[in-house]
Amino acid sequence: MDISPPAVSAVFLLGLVAGSFLNVCIWRLPAGEQVVKGRSHCRACGKTIPWHDNVPVLSFLALGGRCRFCKAGISWGYPATELATGLLLALLFLKFGFSAEFLVYAALAAALVVASGTDLREQIIPDQVTLPGLPIAVGLSFLVPSLHGVSSRWAGAGLSLAGAAAGGGFLWLIGAAGSRIFRREAMGGGDVKLMAMVGAVLGFQKTILANLFLAPLAGSAVGLVLKLRYKKEVIPYGPFLSAGSLAALVWGEAIIGWYWNLWF
Repeated sequence: MDISPPAVSAVFLLGLVAGSFLNVCIWRLPAGEQVVKGRSHCRACGKTIPWHDNVPVLSFLALGGRCRFCKAGISWGYPATELATGLLLALLFLKFGFSAEFLVYAALAAALVVASGTDLREQIIPDQVTLPGLPIAVGLSFLVPSLHGVSSRWAGAGLSLAGAAAGGGFLWLIGAAGSRIFRREAMGGGDVKLMAMVGAVLGFQKTILANLFLAPLAGSAVGLVLKLRYKKEVIPYGPFLSAGSLAALVWGEAIIGWYWNLWF
């Protein structure tokens, strides 16, 4: 598959623009605000942001990370989200080319960026992302069964449901067991719904890989640093589930193959 650098650059730039919209979702969804209506405004002074101050990444740099009107600081989360989205879409494009699979995975990546951003800011994962995301993922698996390596649409939908059960069910069991042991909530409901949605796209094997290995590995490493240095007891788990899921999406087959050959 020959993918030209200009095509990858175009996808990256589109990802930056998409990331700008995802920033709107991250800030507005937890507050119950509309994401498609209403101009962007400064969170400090309320002034409407002109279009030339809304150019992804560049406007942040040109303004020195401050509002043009009130000079209040602008969160680094804005350009970080835009860059992350651009890089993710470029990576997925390099992996899958311009295909139906790429479009589905790009939508999943966008949902995971929003889930991670809201979890980091508000310690919640919006139902507006996960609840419609699950049936949409099953429907897309019916329409594009190659997501699960099959040609039958009904088989694709069945494997999607199995992945959803594996993703959400596993975390629910872990959360239920942890709550009984530690006498407090061990796993948020948002995490369970998030992984049910992810599982419906990735299928059983890659979802188990993300749930059992990749997300816990990243979460425990970062959590240990935060606990030792900043004395944090609770950290949002959504970003680690998202990172593990994206890693499983891109490199899951290679990781599973390596593990299988190592032991068998």
